[in-house]
Amino acid sequence: MKKILVIGYVWPEPNSSAAGRHMLSILRLFKQQNWLVEFSSPSQPTDHMIDLSSEGISSKGINLNCDSFDTYISEYKPDIVLFDRFMMEEQFGWRVDKHCPNALKILDTEDLQCLRNARHKALKANREMTQKDLFDDLAKREIAAILRCDISLIISSYEMELLINTFKVDANLLHYLPFMIDIDKLPSKTRSYSERKHFMTIGNFRHAPNWDVVLYLQTIWPLIKKQLPEAELHIYGSYPPPKATALNNADSGFIIKGWAEDVYKIMQDYRVCLAPIRFGAGIKGKLIDAMIMQTPSVTTTTGSEGMFKDESWPGIIKDELAEFVDAAVSLYNDETAWSNSKNNAFDLIKSRYDSKKLGPILIDKITDTETNLDQYRLNNFTGAMLKHHLMKSTKYMSQWITAKNALIEQDNT
Repeated sequence: MKKILVIGYVWPEPNSSAAGRHMLSILRLFKQQNWLVEFSSPSQPTDHMIDLSSEGISSKGINLNCDSFDTYISEYKPDIVLFDRFMMEEQFGWRVDKHCPNALKILDTEDLQCLRNARHKALKANREMTQKDLFDDLAKREIAAILRCDISLIISSYEMELLINTFKVDANLLHYLPFMIDIDKLPSKTRSYSERKHFMTIGNFRHAPNWDVVLYLQTIWPLIKKQLPEAELHIYGSYPPPKATALNNADSGFIIKGWAEDVYKIMQDYRVCLAPIRFGAGIKGKLIDAMIMQTPSVTTTTGSEGMFKDESWPGIIKDELAEFVDAAVSLYNDETAWSNSKNNAFDLIKSRYDSKKLGPILIDKITDTETNLDQYRLNNFTGAMLKHHLMKSTKYMSQWITAKNALIEQDNT
């Protein structure tokens, strides 16, 4: 039985974030192959993490900068190691190379953090993103991790093109894997235009682009409310901080709802999903959820980026503030336009996010890479060079921290 070790940045929380749901879909795909899957993470357990044992997946807490991981992975002997985000590859990749050199290394990027960071930097400076913003130290770390791995999972078609055309990454090292949706489990019928009311948005408050959406909606909402006095905006999301709950204002209809136990049940109550996303990367879980429940959305170019190509968008895309407001009001009031947008949702999901198509393609990529692993690695000289230097730098830094921690522990005793 093939053994898979997943090293997670955090424990999966599918009800808290799109990243958590995406990770769970990958884990389930691996289990469907009758592979033995273990999930490990150096992060602390949380109240909202999924019970992995209920999925037939074992779990293990691990430590950063600790030689105990060497013993653990040597005993587990995985055939495949999947790193959840590039930071985990930085921390544990060299140890995997040392103790399980023949294990296939997969990096699940979730999104390109260097792209999100560059856009955030530009937004704060009130200007367009530049090449200098993008080609910073974070990008060097992230791209290096991609090059050191055998396969990197890229969630956005835009990011695939960026990596190949701008960062000049070999396309053979990349695999396009957007959200995988089980078409058979999509609701056959959702609520009609007349059965819905109000606006909504959702997003983990700890994610900077989501918090920016809430702040931006403080400017947008009064302009919508002026034209639709009876409407309300309900804002959902996990881990709302006090600064978010303080924005709750029943008089203006700006309502902070917080945690959503069942996003799908909630989503179909609303007429329009608002997603004025000004920076970020990857593809947006809130917009996928809106498609699943056939809730038309109003978003930005950044929000819809990498999520469709020739298909019709299930809503309206506008970047300018006034145009965004007009689009929200128009979609809310126009039943015909609303119904057309609603009908576009299923077609888009079926075209680009069907798990029955995406899953086998990923398994084929993994199988082919495993079969020809030696040649894949010979073709990736840059990755081999980066591994060599990582073993000489990160390795010794980690060993220095390990020795330092041992001395501190000795002094304390």
